[in-house]
Parts: sequence; C-alpha cells; structure tokens
Amino acid sequence: MSRFIIIGRQKIEGALTPVGNKNAALPMLAASVLTDEPVVLNNMPRIEDVQVMLALLDDLGVTVEQSGRRVTLCAAGLRKRSLDAQLCRRVRSSILLAGPMAARHGRVTLYPPGGDVIGRRRVDSHFSGLQGLGVRARIGSRYVLESKALRAADILLDEASVTATENVLMAAVLAPGRTTIFNAACEPHVADLGALLVKMGARIEGLGTNRITVRGVRRLRGARHRISPDYIEIGSYMAAAAVTGGKLNAGPVSGPPCLPVMARVFDELGAPWIRDGKSVVYKPRSRLTIRRDIGSAIPKIEDGPWPSFPSDLLGVALVMATQAKGTALFFEKMFESRLYFVDQLIGMGARIVQCDPHRVLVDGPSRLHGAHMASPDIRAGMALIVAALCARGESVIENAQIIDRGYEAVDERLRALGAKIERVE
Repeated sequence: MSRFIIIGRQKIEGALTPVGNKNAALPMLAASVLTDEPVVLNNMPRIEDVQVMLALLDDLGVTVEQSGRRVTLCAAGLRKRSLDAQLCRRVRSSILLAGPMAARHGRVTLYPPGGDVIGRRRVDSHFSGLQGLGVRARIGSRYVLESKALRAADILLDEASVTATENVLMAAVLAPGRTTIFNAACEPHVADLGALLVKMGARIEGLGTNRITVRGVRRLRGARHRISPDYIEIGSYMAAAAVTGGKLNAGPVSGPPCLPVMARVFDELGAPWIRDGKSVVYKPRSRLTIRRDIGSAIPKIEDGPWPSFPSDLLGVALVMATQAKGTALFFEKMFESRLYFVDQLIGMGARIVQCDPHRVLVDGPSRLHGAHMASPDIRAGMALIVAALCARGESVIENAQIIDRGYEAVDERLRALGAKIERVE
C-alpha cells in the first residue's frame, strides 16, 4: 500500500514522451503464445499490469527477456496449459490468453479475471465468439477451454467488446478458412494488435472497422513490433496542464485517429491542442470556458465505443470541467461504477450534482481545496491526481499502487513537469 502527497497549484509544463499503449501491449503479450518463434515488442510500458502479465507467461513456460522498454518472448518451451489462479485475479488481461492458448495449444484453464471494479465486465462475448470457432468451453469457478479442430465462422459479437474482439481475432488467425467478425471493436489498440499479427503472418482485413475478415493460416512466425503511444496517458497529462495553466508538448505521436477523437472534447472544455509536426502542444488559456451547444444549450459529454470519447478519459475531462466557466452534463455509458469517485471531488469543493450512477452535472469554475482521498481504480485515481494538482493546499491519495497498474512512474513523470508530488510507502 502506498499514497501520494500532493501540494497543488503548481504548473504542469514541459515535454512529455508518451510510453506504449497499455491496452495494446497486454493483448500483444498474449499473442506471443501463438508461435514458437521469438516475438520482440518495443516501447513496452513499465506498469504493474504488464509485469503481472509477464509473470503469467513465465509461469506457463514462455521465455521472457526484458531490456529497458524492449521485451522478447518465446513460447517454444511452453509447458503448462493452466494459468495461475492468483495472477489471473490480479489483472483483467488474463482473459486474453483464452483465445490464443486454445487455438495454438489445444487447451487452457483460466480463472475469473481481476482488474478494476468499475461495474460488471462481461466475458460472455469472449466465450460465445470462441465457441463459434469450434472451441468448447466449460464455465464455472474456472474456465476450461478445449479445441481439437478450429473452424472458420461468421461471428456476430453481442457487444463491441475490445478484449472479446482481440480474443476471437487471435484464435481466428489459426482457424482454416475465412472468418468474419461483425460488430468488432474499432479502437486503435485493436488495430495495433492486428498489425502485429499481420507481421507474424496472419491474413487480416478491415482492422479499424467493425467488420474484420480473417483468412486462417497454418502457423505464425516471430516478429518485431513497436507499440503505439498511449493516447490515454497523453490526454491525462494534457488535462493536468490545462487545469494548472501550464504548457505541455507531447510527442512523438503517430497515427491520426486518436487525437481528433480526444481533441473534440478538450475543445468543448476550452482547452484545444495544436499539432506541431509529430507532437501535440497545449498552450495555456487565461480561462477555460465550456462551449455551449447550438441554441445556448448545456453540452453533454459522453463516452462510448470508438470513435466516441474514451471512457478511460471521462474522469479527467470531468475534473477539467470543474475548472472551466460554464455547465456540462457528463454521461458515462460504459460502466455503472466508473463515476463513484465523484463524491471525493464534491468533498474538495467541486459544484457537482450526481444525478444517478451514470450522469453528473458539473458547474464551474470551482476553487478546489486539498483533501484526503482514496483511489478506487486506475482512471479515477488519475482524475483525483489531476484534481489535487489544481487544488489549494495538500492532498493525500491513498491506494496509489492502483494507479501504477496503468500509468508508468506517474509521480516521477509529474515531478519532471513541475508537480510537487511525493510517494509514501
């Protein structure tokens, strides 16, 4: 257990080099079991969830070598087909081994995955999709999946789940024939996983759309791949700069889809970015002002499946609204417990009305003051950090280790940008 002690009202400014996208890195680690040849992943984020995933692979017999941000994996010596129960319960991403293990190694036993408690997180889409490819599943206190002969199929996911899409995709690349995944997730990290699989010899079309076509191959080979920058990290630090009045330069960034999706909400909150070559730059404004909708209506800021605004950034956007002149309604559609940290913002002095578990009305600007808080999950924890950075006085955030699961060395990186933040174990 650890805590952050933060003295607020310090500008967050300078240069930020984004680390690799956590949500791309985790399925890529799982994809390493699809081949006996080495898979080399560069720009790996050094976060707790990655370390737990590497421990799961090591326990299975995968050779794991780490050198800085480069991880080399080789599953040639894989000796087990049962995952460690305790490690499974520590990360949501353990479920991502279901598809590749069943497809490549014929059998796998998993246990219910852990991760953030932000509401019900179904696994139904994973198993119905894999069953469509010929994987038999026994579901109880543990999950036992077996595959004697994969078959191609038309798979209609009952929700556009990112991890279900990734699981089915990793199994389909080894299923003979043509598989089509309908209602597939379109997020950039799904496309990044697909790019790695293509380098490994997979035949995939439609990445980045909700219809992915896969033509199965007999075997995959090793590959080298650089994980794309974490746009959630970029957005989180941009929010910190915006509420503290600092200038931030983040880069290099690659790929055009991520930035416009985030930028439109930042624009609504009065904090537009500019693109400068391979970087994005936030320049401080004299005052953040929420842009009203046509007819002077109160805007509604909501998340949803890509290309809607990411749920992982809704918390920091909400904190930005507390520092902006105007009123906005925030609508969390993805998870019923995502907004349970809002009461702690109210305790800091934010003018917020929590309408129900999914909707809050924010009226800004509010003068926040320091408070003693606790991080309930990764993204809420980062939102509380952003709030503490712009608050008067000292704030204490308990459960700091939860934030470490998704943000690399957040205290060190913020100190380098001017924050007064200390970690106490």
